Amino acid sequence: MILTVTPNPSLDRTYEIPRLERGAVLRAATDRVDPGGKGVNVSRALAAAGHRTVAVLPLGGPEGALLARLLGDLGIDVAGVPVRGSTRVNIAVAEPDGTLTKVNAAGPELGRVEAESLLTAVRDRSAGADWIACCGSLPRGLAPEWYGHLVARAHDAGARIALDTSGPSLTAALRMRPDVVKPNAEELSQAVGRPLATVGDAAEAADELRGLGARAVLASLGADGQLLVDDSGTYFGTARVRSVRSNVGAGDASLAGFLAAGGTGPEALAAALAHGAAAVQLPGSAMPTPADLDPSSVTVTSEVPAGRALTEPVR
Repeated sequence: MILTVTPNPSLDRTYEIPRLERGAVLRAATDRVDPGGKGVNVSRALAAAGHRTVAVLPLGGPEGALLARLLGDLGIDVAGVPVRGSTRVNIAVAEPDGTLTKVNAAGPELGRVEAESLLTAVRDRSAGADWIACCGSLPRGLAPEWYGHLVARAHDAGARIALDTSGPSLTAALRMRPDVVKPNAEELSQAVGRPLATVGDAAEAADELRGLGARAVLASLGADGQLLVDDSGTYFGTARVRSVRSNVGAGDASLAGFLAAGGTGPEALAAALAHGAAAVQLPGSAMPTPADLDPSSVTVTSEVPAGRALTEPVR
């Protein structure tokens, strides 16, 4: 069982349109509403693959009630913490060439009691969890150290922690030695305070995060692939993609695949790549099922192409 923690969940509404025109009245070809938030997406991907998962998250207002119902319909065990504010609603506009425009709401502000209630819910529901995945930005009212407190409490209870966040929240939590962190290239660059132009730059930055406390780093480099740096070595992998339909939630699907495959070593990296590649070929924030995966499209090697330039270098 994998437990996910999403401090700032959402309802994600996606519109597919022929072309985005500023100031125009646009008609969507299709639209859909999905449960959103990085940890929620990890749970959705796990449930789609037949794995048991529990989603811990704050829920408020009719939006929160709808989010809980949608997750329940997907077979996800919801451990909701009632909050005063309403769960946020995010908007995504997808164009045929894969361009995605997003508007993310701030979400409700959590009080001290609500923040502690979230930590309590994690403790109460984490018995028997193979992993606890803590994902996404922190809502207003939660200090950057909140994830660090969660990592420390989880380790005290004997659980393994996967952390997917950025900025001060990531920096503060590194000191508590999370078992794996999952930055993208921009977040990795921000964490080490320098630009990344090549795969080698990213590998060095990932290794630096290990020096700051992370026991393993799973770094997404977008279209250029993924890196895994852990006790067993440094690995680089890529996956062929026929066409990109939407990249919403692709990183979350990748983390789900990684954890479901054990969360360590090249086999887990291969699973992460397969899940991420499948997700970008689906509409909106849809999560891949086993039928969507193509393991033959994945290549993983311990020979990192250090000099290869990143398609989108981080300046």
